[in-house]
This record gives sequence, C-alpha cells and structure tokens, in this order.
Amino acid sequence: MSESAFFQDLAVLMTAAGVVSAVFARLGWPKVLGYILAGVVMSPHTWGGSFLLDLSSTNTIGQLGVVFLMFGMGLSFSAKDMKKIRGVALPAAVLDTLVMIWLGYWVGTQLFGWGGVPSLFLGVAICDSATTLLAKVIGEMGWSNRPFTKYVLGTSVCEDIICVGAIAVVTGFASGEGMSAVALVKSLGGLMVFFLTVLVLGFVFMPRLLQSVAKRQDDEPLVLTILGCCFCVSYFAYRLDYSLALGAFLVGIIGSTSAVRERLASLADPLKSMFSAVFFVSIGLLVDPVALFHCLPQVLLVSCVVVVGKFANNLVASLLCGLDVKTAVQNAFGLAQIGEFAFMVAILYAGLQGDAQTPLFPIAVGASLLTALLNPFLIRLSDPAGDWAERRLPQRLRLRLESYWAWREKILAGKGSPAFARLRMSAIRMGVYAVLMFAGAFVCARLSTFDFSKFSRWFEAHDELLFFVAANLFSVALLPLAILEARTMGDAVAELLAGRGRSRVLVAFRETARLVTILGAAALFVVLWTAVNLTILPHDRLAQLVSTVLTLVVAAFGWRSLLNSGRRAIVRFNESLTEEERRKGLAKTMTVTMPEGALHRLVLAADSPAVGETVVSLNIRAKTGASIVSVLRDGHVYRNVGPELEFRIGDELVALGDAHQVGALKDLLGVTA
Repeated sequence: MSESAFFQDLAVLMTAAGVVSAVFARLGWPKVLGYILAGVVMSPHTWGGSFLLDLSSTNTIGQLGVVFLMFGMGLSFSAKDMKKIRGVALPAAVLDTLVMIWLGYWVGTQLFGWGGVPSLFLGVAICDSATTLLAKVIGEMGWSNRPFTKYVLGTSVCEDIICVGAIAVVTGFASGEGMSAVALVKSLGGLMVFFLTVLVLGFVFMPRLLQSVAKRQDDEPLVLTILGCCFCVSYFAYRLDYSLALGAFLVGIIGSTSAVRERLASLADPLKSMFSAVFFVSIGLLVDPVALFHCLPQVLLVSCVVVVGKFANNLVASLLCGLDVKTAVQNAFGLAQIGEFAFMVAILYAGLQGDAQTPLFPIAVGASLLTALLNPFLIRLSDPAGDWAERRLPQRLRLRLESYWAWREKILAGKGSPAFARLRMSAIRMGVYAVLMFAGAFVCARLSTFDFSKFSRWFEAHDELLFFVAANLFSVALLPLAILEARTMGDAVAELLAGRGRSRVLVAFRETARLVTILGAAALFVVLWTAVNLTILPHDRLAQLVSTVLTLVVAAFGWRSLLNSGRRAIVRFNESLTEEERRKGLAKTMTVTMPEGALHRLVLAADSPAVGETVVSLNIRAKTGASIVSVLRDGHVYRNVGPELEFRIGDELVALGDAHQVGALKDLLGVTA
C-alpha cells in the first residue's frame, strides 16, 4: 500500500471521527455510537464500495485503539476507592460475569446451534458492563454523588478486570487447545503467572523509573517511557497468545500507582482519543447492515438476555452484599448493558477465525448498541423503580432481608485473629515468590530457543548455559525471602495452635509447631525450586557443573545481599500499593492558607530579559525575596521549578510574595502588568 493511500484513509477516518464527535457531543449522545455509525456509513457492505482504499491497514490502526483504550482504563483504576467498596463490587462482578458467560454459552449452543468456542466468545462478549459509557451517562445526568453510583462504577471496573482475564482464556481455546479441563487449567495458570509477574515487577521498578524521568520536567521522555513499557508488555502478551488489552491494562494499573499518575493520564488522553475513535470506526466498517437485519431476532434475544440477566444478577448480589433495596435496584438497572468490551471480543473472534462475516459479530455489536441506547433511560428509571420497590416489598421478605443483614454484620464485625492474618499474608507472599520463580524459568527457557547466531556465534553456542544461569540466579535470589516468610509462618502457626501460654507443655508444643512449619514451608519451596531448575537444566555436563558451582557460590557468599535486595523490593512494592493513600494524606497535611493577594500571575513577553534564563541564573529569591511557585506552559503546569527549567516567551509564572517583593520581581523580569 502506498503512503498516499494510507494517509488518504487516515484523513477520511479522522475527518469522519471529528465531525461525528462534534455532532454527538452537541446532542449529548455517546460518541462511541457515532463512531460506529460513521464506520457503518463508510462500510463497503453498505454501498457496495468503500470510501477507504485498504481496510486491513485501518484494522491495524484500530488495534492501537485497543491498547490506548485499555491503558487509559488502567490509569483510571483506583486501588483506594476499590478497597472501600470491594465488599459489594467484587462479589457482584464475579457472580454477574460467571452467570452471563454461562448464559451466553447456553444461548449459543442450545438456541443458535453454534459450537463451543463461538458460544463461549458470545458469553464473554455479554459479561461486561461499559465503564466508560456508565461514567459518561452518570456524569452528564449530574448523579455522580448519589450513593449507588460508586457501586455501579466499582462493579463495572471489577468486571473489566475479570473480562480481560476471560479474553485471555478464550483466546487460548480459539487457538486450537479446545474446551478440555487441561486447557482451562493451563490457560488460567499461565494467565495468573503472567498477571502476577507483570504487576509485581512493575510495582517494584516502574514507579521509581517514572519518578526519575519526571524530575526532568519534560513530558516527552515521560510519555515515551510509559508507552514503551505499555507496548513492550502488550507484545509479550500477544506472543504468549493473550490479548493486547491485557498487557496495556496491566501497565495502566502500574502507572496509576506512581506519583505522576495525573501527568500520564493527561499526556496519554489525546492519543487514546485519536486511536480509540479509529478503533470504533473500524468496528463499524465490519458491520454488514444486511447481516444485522437478518440477525435481528438474535440481536433482540441477546439484548433481552443481557438486560434481564445482568439486572437479576446484580440485584441478588447487591442484596446479599448488604445494600438496601433502593440502592440494589439502582445498581442493577445501571449495570444492565454491555459496551466496548463486546466490540473487542467480537472483533478478536473474527480475527482469530479469519472470518469477518461470522454471525457473532453483528449479534454482539447489535446487542451492545441496543443496550447502550437503553442504558440512560434505565438509569433514569432506577430512581422511581427503587422507591417503588422500597414501598411494595412484601413484609415477610423485608423481615428476612433485615435478619440476614443483621447476621451478616455480626459475622463481619468479628475481628479475625492477628496470627491468622499474618499466616495468610505470608502464604500469599510465598505464592508470589513461587510464581516469580516459574516466570523467570519460563522466560529464560523461551529466550534460549531464539536464534542468536546473527548477533554472536559465541553467544549462540552458550546461550542455553547463560539463560539457565540467569534463571538459576533469579530463583536463588528468592530463596532467602522464602525462608524468611517460612519463619513468619512458623511463628503464626505456633501462636494459633498453642497461644501465648508459658507452661512447659505449651512452650514445647509451640516450638515444635514452629519448627515443623518452618522446615515444611522451606522444604516445599526448595523442592519447587529444584523441580523448576531441573526442567531447564542444560544437556551438557560441563554446563551443569558450571551452573551448579555458580549457584553454590552465590548462595554461600551473596545471600545477605540478596536478602537485603529482596527486602528493598518488598518496600518498593508496598509503597506502590499505598502511593495513592500517601499522596492524598500528604495533600491534607500540606494544606495551608495563603494570605489574600499573596499569589500573582506574571506573563513573560518576547522582550523579557528572563527568556532563556532560569530561577537560579536570575537569582530571583536573593534579588527580590519572591518565590516562583509554578510555571504554566502550553496547558501544562510545572511545579517545583528548578534550575533545569528555562523560561520561554508566553510562560505564565505564579509568584508568591508581598507587594514590594512582586514589584521587584516585575522589574527583574521586565513585566509591566
């Protein structure tokens, strides 16, 4: 395809997206529907010919929209907010997702006569509610502060996460592994290893890397760093037969834990808007109106299954999780729709099967469009419907619900044993160490199969040994941490079984339980470590001997360094998980009251002597007594202005000082107003 044809197609797509965006924004309608409608209008199925010269390149560009869409969704993820509502959002999301996947599978196999794989894809397509659509509708209605909205959005975000994993699993099925239990366990196990490995390593290294790059006050290296990580992880997910969306979403979650989260979101938003618009237009290009009309009964049936099924699932889950009747009804009404995930699942299946005319596509897209159009009306209806349900609820059912809620609160009010909590967390950390060990061995084993002869013949001859040593040393680094956790588990088990009594019998029993737990946990991890390393052991006897000697030397002389490095990694991991809470707490403690008139805004003209200078070269503080708080440039605010930031024409400086100090600053900067 020629460059002129490519840019012609891109110009047509962006022009159509821009016009549709402006029109639908003015009408107050969801712009996603407009993008798809524009694609339908330009589709070759509509007029017999296409406005575009090459649809394949458009679909490739559209896949970038998937990456940016899921990356932006991950950046908006808030662990702190989810923690507050996890008691409702997570159980409701799990129940709703599983039931809807089963319903879609049942409809596909029993009513449509499809095979297992397309039916499973239909179930995944209808299991997730549209977070972006919900947020937009609720915001435009002015209902953001209503009690039920946090549960609606929280449940939808949890469904997004579950659906990303479901996409990865069904992609493995569609790749030829079938519907067997072995394939399911293999897909879920591989997905869990990939998921935890990316999150753990990302939480340890990424926030520090992003903060280091952000100190330069230059947006270009910051956005390129995060996007480089995003596409790199997405590529690994693709090579492992997972969805591109999975890698992008995980990197977005990691970015959301950094101190530069807001900057990342603002920098990535234009790219997300552009490529996601092209993605939805590319979906519309694949829609055949004739096929959609022929599938109209199936579209109506699937839409009814979505609305009724998701309403019932979320109503039951909300009531079981302790929400009152009105809030539960509103939560159920808000989640009774599907959105952009249905598009992605449908287009993924069409790409995997190489058949753009599969009936799954028009059915999923048609049901998504119909339920998305109904969603604003359902949300408005939820308020009077909730009041009606509160008034007309039978007295017997009300008493049973109140009795259940009281019993539930009594159970939840009981505090768990601190020793059991320590045991649970230690077991989780041991599991994470095991997953990382498997991941390191798997990555090194895959790398050893690549052809490195074009880079270095010596490396090609010794790559098996080198990668085995790398995997071995990585696993050796986890051994001290695992033994440390085994000690913690031993203390917790001893306290659970024997308490803290000081009698000789209790002390002996406690020490015995502690010793047995430590030895058992450590031995189990060592057995796993040995089994993993034996699977990638080089065939050459000399290589085996060299790797064994290196492992013993590192274990004997470097275990303290490895343990300290592991402890620092754990600290960084915990800091990443609590970054949002610490940032909000710091904002509260650092809040001060400025005297009236203490802040002043100064704009640098072209003839200002400060252009090209810095706060240090001008010696502003010493000469004037005023301080430069921030600089506004091209819509971006630069805070903590240091010597690396040079002033430019048009910069808007925010200065702190009294009238005399600001007057001296104006003279120094050559500002007259």
